[in-house]
Amino acid sequence: MTASRVRLRAPELTGRRWLNTGGKDLSLADLRGKVVLLDFWTFCCINCLHVLDELRPLEEKYADVLVILGVHSPKFEFERTEAAVEQAVERYEVAHPVLDDPDLVTWQAYTARAWPTLAVIDPEGYLVASMSGEGHSAGLASLLEDLIVEHEGKGTLRRGDSPYVPPPPSSHELKYPGKALALPSGTWLVSDSGHHSLVELGADGETVLRRFGTGERGSADGGPGEASFSEPQGLALLPEDLAAQTGYHVVVADTVNHLLRGLNLDTGEVTTLAGTGEQFMVGAADNVTGTHDLEAGRYWGPARDIKLSSPWDVLYSPETGRVLIAMAGHHTIWAFDPLTGEAGWFAGTMNEGLKDGPAEQAWFSQTSGLARAPEGTVWLADSESSALRSLDPGSRETTTAVGEGLFDFGFQDGPAAQARLQHPLGVTVLPDASIAVADTYNGAIRRYEPATGQVSTLARGLAEPSDVLVAGAGTGEDPYHLMVVESAAHRLTRVAIPADAQIVDDGAKSTTRPPTPVAPGTLDVQIGFTVPAGQKLDDRWGDPTWLEVSSTPPELIAEGAGGSEGLSRTLTLRDGIESGVLHVTARAAACDGEPGGEIPLHAACHLYQQDWGIPVTVNEGAEAALHLDLRGA
Repeated sequence: MTASRVRLRAPELTGRRWLNTGGKDLSLADLRGKVVLLDFWTFCCINCLHVLDELRPLEEKYADVLVILGVHSPKFEFERTEAAVEQAVERYEVAHPVLDDPDLVTWQAYTARAWPTLAVIDPEGYLVASMSGEGHSAGLASLLEDLIVEHEGKGTLRRGDSPYVPPPPSSHELKYPGKALALPSGTWLVSDSGHHSLVELGADGETVLRRFGTGERGSADGGPGEASFSEPQGLALLPEDLAAQTGYHVVVADTVNHLLRGLNLDTGEVTTLAGTGEQFMVGAADNVTGTHDLEAGRYWGPARDIKLSSPWDVLYSPETGRVLIAMAGHHTIWAFDPLTGEAGWFAGTMNEGLKDGPAEQAWFSQTSGLARAPEGTVWLADSESSALRSLDPGSRETTTAVGEGLFDFGFQDGPAAQARLQHPLGVTVLPDASIAVADTYNGAIRRYEPATGQVSTLARGLAEPSDVLVAGAGTGEDPYHLMVVESAAHRLTRVAIPADAQIVDDGAKSTTRPPTPVAPGTLDVQIGFTVPAGQKLDDRWGDPTWLEVSSTPPELIAEGAGGSEGLSRTLTLRDGIESGVLHVTARAAACDGEPGGEIPLHAACHLYQQDWGIPVTVNEGAEAALHLDLRGA
């Protein structure tokens, strides 16, 4: 967070329309006398979803003086559509006004460069702070207290209700379901994410047989009417013999609780298997509680002692004897051993991107779907890079089949190298060994044939399909077909598998976020970081800051790529490359304690991290420095 050195008037809020205001347009003049917090977000972004949860307690505690305004600033083309924004606001229970900013007008006015970005405006309409990334709730609370004292003293603080007007409630049997699981009984288990529960549906995919969970956000264990979840997603069925040993049949990715839960289908009992209920923060000192060894320097130990980060899907892998976890919150694959009750790292560096290779080098990007092929290969839907990838559970080697990177997407069939997806969330293996993908933001089911390297389209016109499974016995009376979780339509939908897939070419696209002009030659990258009040840098074990820089294409940076301590770097840009994307990751660690003093033995420590993907153009006369703000006082 960076405090403004001069008093700058906050730019006006301009966009297509307002949501959650009862149809009223808002202006900063309407909000004079209140502290205003702008949250620049987009609904594909897991870090943005984390921030929505971080802001809820502040929104409640300071309800009479603080107005939080979401500014929806899309990355993907689908996120520009009006209906999709409305559904996202409902899906994630956003309880404050939201400005729909499809053309990034307000985003540019506030010089935002990353999702999420937060900006604080004081009661007199001046911009007083901005910050990128997540994990700012403590700093925001401190700043709010200071602003309240200052402006009460000046007589410029106005208490009262928020301009938020809740939308009319909707009524569906399911509400934004996430994933589905075929049960041995022939029925379907569905993660009813919007209702914070699990539902067993009959063989028809419609009739409700049982519900597990109270329907309210929570993390309580217990029977079907006592247990609670928070936006559960992935479901994994254990083999019968393993279920008999563990006492539960299904492993549930309880996403917003940052937990794995176990469900006993016979009794309906829900138990917590992994996680502490707090979010894993990359580089933090307290991600593992208790005392135990870590495997090869990676996180591995008692599952209830290790924090998780938005587990989105789960899959039992017989080859490993473990449940693999798509840990969307920090872009890795983890594993959970049901027999030992241990969990930890399996593959990925925690850097977000599209990079193949062995487990220690691979980069993932918000993996949201897992499926196992008969020979054991695990297929991954890497949503933020719009990619289909595969993971060998034995060697832990990752390979990309379809996808180019974080900013490349589209709706295009043909050879895999040219084919494009748009934020896929689900994947399954078809009877002929080809791969079906729930291509969520294209509203389609796509098909990849490993034997030919071709991509085609099986179905279109679906409402945000988030999962896809094979159904049917493959007989004349019961042919194979697909069961699709049509999330935004609040239902499961049967889709035929056509003999000849449709062919689609709506073109490849890339994110149209305005690029930052930079000068050719050398470029100084500088990260602004001011230690929050009441904290000091945690330098007990050396430099507590870290900066990693890479690019797409890699050739854009001639010298200076890689990671090292510090928050500044001089890059040399290669001649002849006119544009690209700079990937920047910055971290800083601080602990509670007074500057210049010793850090108390049991002080709370905090890790501040942000990842930026910044499109740049190389232009003569442009600035030869790139300034980014991590966090501050």
